[in-house]
Amino acid sequence: MKRKLFTLAFLIFSIAAFAQDEVEEEKGFQKDKLFVGGNFGLTFGDYTLINISPQVGYRFTNFVAAGIGLNAQYISLKEYYTNGDPARKVSQGVVGLNVFGRVYPIEQILLQAQPELNYVFGKQTLYQPTQEFKLDAVIVPSLLLGGGLVIPSGGGSFMATVFFDVLQNERSPYGRRPIYNFGYNFSLGGSRGE
Repeated sequence: MKRKLFTLAFLIFSIAAFAQDEVEEEKGFQKDKLFVGGNFGLTFGDYTLINISPQVGYRFTNFVAAGIGLNAQYISLKEYYTNGDPARKVSQGVVGLNVFGRVYPIEQILLQAQPELNYVFGKQTLYQPTQEFKLDAVIVPSLLLGGGLVIPSGGGSFMATVFFDVLQNERSPYGRRPIYNFGYNFSLGGSRGE
């Protein structure tokens, strides 16, 4: 047991020392540590989603990055009676801000926390007879937690992630399901990947 604790302490000390050396070597703002990315998504049909959510971040060390982003989404959901007749349609818009923090335990894995504040608005249409109701516009907090794979390539990184909104507000644009994202982060400073 003592050997395992000693080994664990040695590993933690080694990683901390490596990270400290890196910080001491490279002081001040460095453009090559900036990156841009975010989410872009399109889904059409009975469930329609249009998502444009850019982000900009800074890679402080090989292990830590953080940044800010904007959210812009349009979501529409159509529901039908069992006989195929339309029952209702809910449409909502989402505009918001987010901040994110990432930890990279190894180069190919990231863990991320992303608190958000989103302004959610929309309407609901009921059919037979047709009635339209405006949904109250509200500011909805979300906290996305998750992680994924990072594949460095060229001047950036391909990313495949999964997140879950742990706050579960009833008006959250994410619902009660995992959120899968695929994207690419571009380094703004040259050949070094995000």
